[in-house]
Parts: sequence; structure tokens; C-alpha cells
Amino acid sequence: MRPAAAGAVLGLAVALGVPAAWQLTREPAAAGAPLEQVLPPQAPPAGPPPVTTRDAAPTVAPERPAPVALAVPALGVEAPVDPVGVRADGQMAIPDDVDRVGWYRFGPVPGREGSAVLAGHVDDREQGLGELAPLREAEVDAQVLVTDAAGGTTRWRVVSRVQVDKQALPVDRLFARAGPPRLVLITCGGEFLPEVGGYESNVVVVAEPLP
Repeated sequence: MRPAAAGAVLGLAVALGVPAAWQLTREPAAAGAPLEQVLPPQAPPAGPPPVTTRDAAPTVAPERPAPVALAVPALGVEAPVDPVGVRADGQMAIPDDVDRVGWYRFGPVPGREGSAVLAGHVDDREQGLGELAPLREAEVDAQVLVTDAAGGTTRWRVVSRVQVDKQALPVDRLFARAGPPRLVLITCGGEFLPEVGGYESNVVVVAEPLP
């Protein structure tokens, strides 16, 4: 059974250390379309499954290889990607190394139908800024490259960048497994809250595939 996306995303609420200097400046305004326009609509409550017939020997689409590297050339982002799941406490198991990015392996592979989610820490007291820290400056039309384990590369175009309070994240839509292919990049943003040891918000970048 695929772990619930609602629990998986909670891991993004935790920062590894005190904020780095980049977070002490004012956050830039959002760029591109709002999330409600670039993410699939909220799925209606599931009803009884329809009775259908199908071919006795259905064609199964071959699986795409897992992503192994992420690059956003305009931002200087180049990071290895690790497949991650969910920790025992229900949070997404983001790599501890701030220079690495986690791909939510219970969701789509980049290029498949639905939202492929990649996330990483923004900073760490000992390690410094994370590789995804520059996401706060991502502009519309910036190109994103994802390389897979077979050496293939999918190319994406940024269509939206927003900062969202962690309590208001549209989790089900961010982790949707249906709809057109999308790439969702997430890191922490906003004000650092010492009392909880984390940031108040997430920076969310959504990209669509290039032809």
C-alpha cells in the first residue's frame, strides 16, 4: 500500500539547524501561475468502482528508470537524487545531506502521469545552505533537467513558484498520481521558528515537461 501523501509531506516541516543568512532577507514575490491553476483539481470522494471489462492480456507500459540527478542551470543547482519513502513517524524521509535531494518513490517517476515530487532541506547549521536554497528565486520558463538511472534526461519548464504556509499545503494535489506529468520541487522557506526548530513555510516550484 502506498503511504498517505498527507503524512509524507510533513517531513518538510523540519529544518536541520538554525537559519542561514539567505533566509534573513525578504522572500521574493511569487512567480508564474498560482498553484490552483497548475495542479490537478481536488479528487472527489471515491465511490463504488464501475464494472468494466478489459483485454485478457493488457499491455503494460514499461517502467521509467528512477531519477538520479536534478539540475536547474539558471540557479546553479546540481544535486544527486535519492529515492525516499516515509519515516516511521509518517514524515517524508528527506536525505540528511543538504546537497542531496529526495524523490518520493511511492509517487510517479518524472515524466509519468501525475506529480513527481523532489524535496530537500534548505540549510543546516553545520552543512550550510542546501542545494535547493536557490529555488526561492526560480523564474517562470527556467529549465529543469532530471537525469534517470539509464542516462536519459527529461526537460521541464517552470510555470509556478509560490511560498505556502506548511499548514496550508495542498498535499493531495501536490502528490497527485493522475493528470498530466508535472515536476514538483519543494524546500523550506519563510521565517525560521526557533520554538519548533523549523521554517514556517515551504517554497514550491512546479514545472511542466518540455517537448
